[in-house]
Amino acid sequence: MGDLEELTELRAVAMREDLERLGRYDGQRVRQRLRDGFEPAHTWVIEVSGELAGCVALRPAEDARWLEHFYLAPHAQGCGVGSGVLRKLLEWCDRDGVPVRLNVLQGSAARRLYERYGFVLEREDPVDVFMVRAPGASSCS
Repeated sequence: MGDLEELTELRAVAMREDLERLGRYDGQRVRQRLRDGFEPAHTWVIEVSGELAGCVALRPAEDARWLEHFYLAPHAQGCGVGSGVLRKLLEWCDRDGVPVRLNVLQGSAARRLYERYGFVLEREDPVDVFMVRAPGASSCS
């Protein structure tokens, strides 16, 4: 497991633009939210060529698994790393027959990635979009 403080910095960098756009960026708060919700047993560090590239968590819940803390460093964005990680996690969930839930910030480009993999809108508020994906939902390859 990578150093938690490295992951909190990664989160701050990855989320800054979207949070600033929503008028909600607070550097201390964005880091503390990861510290408060961090569960090592359900979290993976993503490395590319031995370098920290991101993290992702898949937390079991009563009726689904929650995809959380999915952040990629700028150098790992737009080159298929996120798609590859997401595809693998969804294969596991499909095999187990469980839906996957997540939330993404309003206006985030990540929403398009999730929609390509079969996530649909469940509900939304002024800040967050909550999405769900049924087991085996069609997704891009």
